[in-house]
Amino acid sequence: MTLSRSGMLFLSVFMLIVIEGALRKWVSNSLSLPLILLRDLLALWLVFHAWRNGCLRLRNKVVAALFFWSLLVMAWGLVQIVGGQSSPVILIIGLRFWLLYTWFAVAAAYSMNEADYRFAIFTIGWTMLLMAPLAVVQHFAPPGTFINAQTEGDEEGVFQVVAGVVRTTGTFSFTSGFAFFMTLAAPMVFGVLSARKRNLKQYLFAIALLVAFFVGALVSGSRTAVVSSGAMFGAYLLGRLMFSKMRDKPVAFAAVVVALVLLAVFAFFFQDAILATQTRFEQASEAEDFWGRVVVIFFGEPGVYDQLDFLGHGFGYGSNLANFVRTGATADGVFALAEAEPGRIMLEGGMLGMVYILFKFVAIALGLWKAFRISTRTNSPFPALVWLTVALAWITWTSVGQLTANGLLGVVLALGLLVFRYPRLEIFQSRAAKT
Repeated sequence: MTLSRSGMLFLSVFMLIVIEGALRKWVSNSLSLPLILLRDLLALWLVFHAWRNGCLRLRNKVVAALFFWSLLVMAWGLVQIVGGQSSPVILIIGLRFWLLYTWFAVAAAYSMNEADYRFAIFTIGWTMLLMAPLAVVQHFAPPGTFINAQTEGDEEGVFQVVAGVVRTTGTFSFTSGFAFFMTLAAPMVFGVLSARKRNLKQYLFAIALLVAFFVGALVSGSRTAVVSSGAMFGAYLLGRLMFSKMRDKPVAFAAVVVALVLLAVFAFFFQDAILATQTRFEQASEAEDFWGRVVVIFFGEPGVYDQLDFLGHGFGYGSNLANFVRTGATADGVFALAEAEPGRIMLEGGMLGMVYILFKFVAIALGLWKAFRISTRTNSPFPALVWLTVALAWITWTSVGQLTANGLLGVVLALGLLVFRYPRLEIFQSRAAKT
């Protein structure tokens, strides 16, 4: 495939997000800021490239809404500085977290062509194929080995499911990064699985992706990865049956049965990993209520509402990058404002933060409605699965505070908007289309 400039920039940013953790923990932690700066410059380049080529016209409703939202955020940030709630450096960091990767997503979605979109899906798929064996090696390796190294600390600092079994990180510097990647990869894996295939190689590729996804989820040791992967798999099974044409229902049912059989087979071979994860769930349930944790993730910690003020503490104040700039050290498990995403948004932005949360829910509702219509019209679960992922990521990921989550959310939003531009994308292109 031939990539456009936008496609190359988009995939460069994605690959940097994937490998920056590996370079930090296996080469040098001092690479952190240069890699982040390089990634941000590439994201800015993509935005500039899309603007220069006329892809970001204000008569586009999405671009116009984002433009006026950006003006509002910048004006509110300046008021926060005048009110003594922030500083110019913190505001710049806040604009990076609140705006840059949203503009990156919009610029990518409106400047990438169909070949770029298809190549992005395959790139994520191949990354999943390579990530799964790494996760397996990490799962079976002792916590103190090089493959399970952390960016800081010693063996005692390595997160473990149970004693002697690590929570896998893949190429990322923290367990949450691997969980976010699994969520991002899910609709791509199931999109390839449900796509029309024309030869044995394509069938084998789809099955290999499904196997890699199952293995990655089973050995992750992360509650987030297990719950989100299981939810997306269930959504795929339901969508495959619901959106297929009546004459294709038997084939769809057979595909669902094969997927369930493969899951059962790999669950049998990874019984120890499942048992360790089950123990992790039980231990966590003793320390906190599961549904209470869900409420916190979606609505923020109870104490957040007692600390709310009109202006907020300043955009970017609760991010790990701002903490590093202010103190010269990483957060090390301490969150400046709040742990959950809604809490950080409200405490950073005040009243405007609450407006942003409302805007997210409205945008997600509209996106899901449109995506489900496209899935019904195209008889494919892929658009609906992509927007279910967008909803999960935009609501629950710590994107205004955590660098990997922020970057991957930009990738997810771009893929969600590309669904609307290319609703009938053929993932496996026919020979006629190629010529």
